[in-house]
Amino acid sequence: GSKRNWQSLSKAFMRDLGKPVYSLDLRNHGSSPHIRPMTYTHMAADVLNFCKKHSLREISIMGHSMGGKVAMTLALHPELPPNLLTDLIVSDIAPIRARASEDTVQLIRTMEKIEANNIYTRKEADEILSEHEKDPNVRAFLLTNLEIKKAMPVKFKIPIGILKEGRPEIESFPYAPGERSWDGHALFIKGKKSKFINRHNIPLIDRFFPQNQLQELDTGHWGKFNIPS
Repeated sequence: GSKRNWQSLSKAFMRDLGKPVYSLDLRNHGSSPHIRPMTYTHMAADVLNFCKKHSLREISIMGHSMGGKVAMTLALHPELPPNLLTDLIVSDIAPIRARASEDTVQLIRTMEKIEANNIYTRKEADEILSEHEKDPNVRAFLLTNLEIKKAMPVKFKIPIGILKEGRPEIESFPYAPGERSWDGHALFIKGKKSKFINRHNIPLIDRFFPQNQLQELDTGHWGKFNIPS
């Protein structure tokens, strides 16, 4: 992921809400530093530090997939200032501890293959990626993470080694049901064609976020990149 993927939505939110919008790259994403460890607790602390540095209060926070888990972790953080967070918006993820889907595992392998093949163009990377992902819109989204420099093989901005190393943490969630809860306004957005939020984990959402609302959009896990035109 990258904050660049949120540019159009961020501009729309600023226009419609009349409030400043900050798009953040989590550690090991986009233009943020490559740093260990890659845990939800550390990533939530990074966001909390950003909010403190910029004297933010009464914010709404939104995150998709892994970013949604970071947003939930922030809401449940024991050091969360009482006047910081008013609204939590989570896109197509639940506060679960579960192994990554086979699609996710295969995606990491494909990213490794792209780097190992010493290719030089986005077109070549797209051809390799198309062996796993057939949707050209999703491939275009994923390839926004590709770094292309003259006369050098392409690399991903995300450090794949740290990503693989942190996978057990990424698959997990820092809190057990009943350990923490947040009673503020929480909106969970489920992709109708996605299984990331389902009847098995909706009760978990209710335990962690008792005031939550669940809305469904006719899309897959990748949101606007899956919405039919």
